[in-house]
Amino acid sequence: MITDILKAFLVGGALCAVGQLLIDFTKLTPARILTGYVVTGVILSAVGIYKPIAEFAGAGATVPLTGFGHLLAEGIRKSIDSDGFLGIFTGGLTAASGGVTAALLFGLIASLVFRQKDKS
Repeated sequence: MITDILKAFLVGGALCAVGQLLIDFTKLTPARILTGYVVTGVILSAVGIYKPIAEFAGAGATVPLTGFGHLLAEGIRKSIDSDGFLGIFTGGLTAASGGVTAALLFGLIASLVFRQKDKS
């Protein structure tokens, strides 16, 4: 168990460190970096590189945004195999629906529990 935690920490930390370096040393906005991470996850998944990384690091590779890109690509791949051409449009939504639903639900609960405050 300790080795699994260490692997997840190292891979997830490396992904975060790369993001921090991009923020510090480039003029890229955080939104562009986040979008780039999702696209990178899709590309690495399409080439077949991200799945072994995800199996090695577990949550250290599946939780960051590159993991979301991998999830979308894998969902589309499986949906194309089962549904054909329509899988291109439905696969990503089907694969990511659980995570998106959880994020919306927890966001709603947080908005009901906590009061909004102005920054000033």
